[in-house]
Amino acid sequence: MALKNEKSKAAADQADAAAPLVSSRPLHGIIRKCIGGFYYVEAADMIFECRACGAFRNRGITPLAGDRAVISSLGQGKGVVEAIEDRKNCLIRPPVANLDLLAVVASVVEPAFNTLLVDKMIALAEQNHIEPILVINKADLRSPGEWEDIYRAAGFDVFPASARSGEGLAPLRERIAGGITAFTGNSGVGKSSLLNALDPRLSRETGAISHKLGRGRHTTRATELFRLESGGYIVDTPGFASLELERLQRIYKEELPYCFREFVPLLGRCRFTSCSHTKETGCAILEAVQEGKIMRSRHESYVAIYNEVKDFKAWK
Repeated sequence: MALKNEKSKAAADQADAAAPLVSSRPLHGIIRKCIGGFYYVEAADMIFECRACGAFRNRGITPLAGDRAVISSLGQGKGVVEAIEDRKNCLIRPPVANLDLLAVVASVVEPAFNTLLVDKMIALAEQNHIEPILVINKADLRSPGEWEDIYRAAGFDVFPASARSGEGLAPLRERIAGGITAFTGNSGVGKSSLLNALDPRLSRETGAISHKLGRGRHTTRATELFRLESGGYIVDTPGFASLELERLQRIYKEELPYCFREFVPLLGRCRFTSCSHTKETGCAILEAVQEGKIMRSRHESYVAIYNEVKDFKAWK
């Protein structure tokens, strides 16, 4: 009987050692996924399945993937989200917070490079205080030099790359390391292939980690963060395309010039204070275009976007 009791005690001790302990102090972590009222928080080198405390509902706060959270551990990998730290930005769709980079993916062929679509995505990133970078895929099929020159001149990091050949992936991988990056791009530009080429575990292990983060319990797809081998996170979200971001994020005409970073140093120098920077005499922006200081295609995109948003009213 004594031997049996000792074995039972040893088994219990072993189980206790394997089980996460209740934390007596708050744990700081990052929300990797939100779904069905559960929040999967990476903290203390593990994933906690958490509920949110009632105070969030009372204050109208919805935790998002990417949020920096303070949790209390209940043991057995369970916890409670007690607080959300201040966000530096957030998007409606995908519902994600604290993005460091928005990687706008375009291609030189199949489909052809679309300057207006690229410039819309860049403008939306600027509006939301997210640093945009441009990734030009399929660079093995045609030189992206023309587009590379335009966007480097405008002040952006540009990464010619090829998911198929691996060209240009090393500097891109280095650029996104350590932060939270969402990739957006039009259909056919090779976004998924690019992500898998950047980190092969995205195709091999996304299913496994998604199960760990609760996909086995919930069937609805949700935005989640996938940890990169090189450090940092990729936003893995179903169907995040350029048109969705464009449709759900609105820019007003008064904000638009500030979403074109090469315009900003010249704002306030036009002859008319109400200058729209589209056709007016004495416009500093138009003069810069004529002098080659601002790329013509960028200004053409500005005018096209301005004509789309000029009748939007912030109070509507």
